[in-house]
Amino acid sequence: MSLDFLITSLIVIVSPGTGVLFTLAAGLSRGRRASVVAAFGCTLGIVPHIAAAVLGLAAVLHTSAVAFQTLKVLGVAYLIYMAWMTLKEHGTLKVETDTRVKSSRDVIVSAILVNILNPKLSIFFLAFLPQFIAADEVHPLRRMLELSAAFMAMTFAVFALYGLFAGLVRDRVVSRPRVMTWLRRLFAGGFALLGAKLAFAER
Repeated sequence: MSLDFLITSLIVIVSPGTGVLFTLAAGLSRGRRASVVAAFGCTLGIVPHIAAAVLGLAAVLHTSAVAFQTLKVLGVAYLIYMAWMTLKEHGTLKVETDTRVKSSRDVIVSAILVNILNPKLSIFFLAFLPQFIAADEVHPLRRMLELSAAFMAMTFAVFALYGLFAGLVRDRVVSRPRVMTWLRRLFAGGFALLGAKLAFAER
């Protein structure tokens, strides 16, 4: 596995996006365990996009305006929903005194939806992975799966670190209502901004 692939992947993963925001929100509102669960869910949300790239389905999104726009509209709608729920005191950033209140299943489902409803991810993997597969590769499919697995492992590790950091500062943050109010606005603005970015995304 080339150093170029690892460095490029790390830059892509570390860059703030919907998955990072969701994982941070889970850590701040529900603690470290929830943040790790969120990181796992966001990583699972990558699987369909990698599968689409491997199977060539991402090419359909790239060539079909209807398929791309349909998935994009769903993604934008979900991000707007996330922004609205984050602003509410009983929404995404609701502080739980009992961190077991929201089940791991609920966190995972929300995390998966955050990533799975972004059509740009499928196209990204379709364009990204082949760059690191040699033209004379004997088993290109196996190689693509190996690269995908490495990308997912790095995603989980980085997101978990983001979430664990949020969990560590949680007690200092949640005890200050004004700070939480501004955090809700900041996170809601982040989701809304990412939604707007996706809305204007082209194939």
